[in-house]
Amino acid sequence: MRVLGVDPGLTRCGLGVVDAAPGGGRGVSCVAVDVVRTPADAVLAQRLLMVGAEVERWITVHRPDVVAVERVFSQHNVRTVMGTAQASAVAILAGSRARLPVQTYTPSEVKAAVTGSGTAGKAQVTSMVTRLLQLDAPPKPADAADALALAICHIWRGGTRAKIAAAALKGAALQRAALQSAALRGRHR
Repeated sequence: MRVLGVDPGLTRCGLGVVDAAPGGGRGVSCVAVDVVRTPADAVLAQRLLMVGAEVERWITVHRPDVVAVERVFSQHNVRTVMGTAQASAVAILAGSRARLPVQTYTPSEVKAAVTGSGTAGKAQVTSMVTRLLQLDAPPKPADAADALALAICHIWRGGTRAKIAAAALKGAALQRAALQSAALRGRHR
């Protein structure tokens, strides 16, 4: 499985592509990592177009199986959270347009998956990403490391989440079938 991780942002949007080890082990390898930068003085629409175009280019070039995007989390600065939310929506839209599954993760989910602690700091996440992917140097800036962490999180946790969702759907379908069967039996009495 190949995952494109997106750490959304208007000033810096982290992009990272990670491959899962064949056979479903916990091994992961870095395919590519970078940060899309947009000028703070550019018009919002232009900045979003720049982020969207780069996410679409990465999807075309790296051909991921899934896109993992950081879910926008409450921040104190409303202006920052709005830009992050808009960049997140652009990444989700790009993945959806490419007909790829898109999964979102909270920062604490990503931290817990990569470090074992949902309250880990950025330095700890970067250190673990560097070690897990056996990189020569830590990815910089932190947005790049966060994008790789998102991809790793999906590889390690996304399959479980998908299985739970599939089981819930199957359970709901079985429940509907049982209710329909009971209703039919009630009518024929």
